[in-house]
Amino acid sequence: MASRKPALKFTKMHALGNDFIVLDAITRPLKMTPERAQRMADRHTGIGCDQILLVEPPSSPDVDFDYRIFNQDGSEVNQCGNGARCFAKYVYDRKLTGKKNIRVQTKAGKMELLVNADHTYTAILGVPEFAFEQIPYKASEVPANGEKICLRIADESLGFWLVSLGNPHAVIEVDSAETAEVERIGTLLQNHPNFPESVNVGFMQILNRHEISLRVFERGAGETLACGSGACAAAISGINNGLLDSPVTVNLALGKLKIEWAGPGQAVKLSGPATSVFHGQTRI
Repeated sequence: MASRKPALKFTKMHALGNDFIVLDAITRPLKMTPERAQRMADRHTGIGCDQILLVEPPSSPDVDFDYRIFNQDGSEVNQCGNGARCFAKYVYDRKLTGKKNIRVQTKAGKMELLVNADHTYTAILGVPEFAFEQIPYKASEVPANGEKICLRIADESLGFWLVSLGNPHAVIEVDSAETAEVERIGTLLQNHPNFPESVNVGFMQILNRHEISLRVFERGAGETLACGSGACAAAISGINNGLLDSPVTVNLALGKLKIEWAGPGQAVKLSGPATSVFHGQTRI
């Protein structure tokens, strides 16, 4: 009888409810395929998660690790801010590094992660992009980069700001995040031909100049309890248009994130908790 393949060890983590399967591809190299990611992420027949995070050996000498992210649908994406904070906790807790200032390579570029003394974790996500070709967004007539766009979809006009943090975000200001039609409007925008790579859609309610409430409909995952890069995109859009001031507290379903951004040309910082839920093994 042929021997069974050895079980694959994993850690289940979450950042304010945005949950992840984290895999160590350093001590045991592994190949992630869309099909395998889908099976692992399935909440009924697999482990279940919003995204799968891979810790890989560094591809260049100026980083400590490579960081890869796969959605529930198996697609690989460039960036995940909440995942980055879980990544930092994972590699530090598992003693894959002793550093508290960690550099990683993502598909969106290099990123710095900080292990803070107060047991929170910071991801420095880089400089936001407003150029439409970087998001990407296709339209014959658009306003200046960073200004609000109005798009008519299904007999209604939707206004939103666009920003890329290595992944594309459309941010809509709403009167109430609680009552916003997140799934319906999010689906309309994600399927619109102006977004050739789809888009994450944030619904931002401004509470005061330093605080917002937010819900996010993510591409490849649907609405999640928290989205780190979505929180950054919302804060950046508000600051860039004179509605908010840094730092911004972002209220999500299960807690708060802090966003710091000094303005165009500056990197954005995302800080908040990260939690390990359990360790396990799978042959998926």
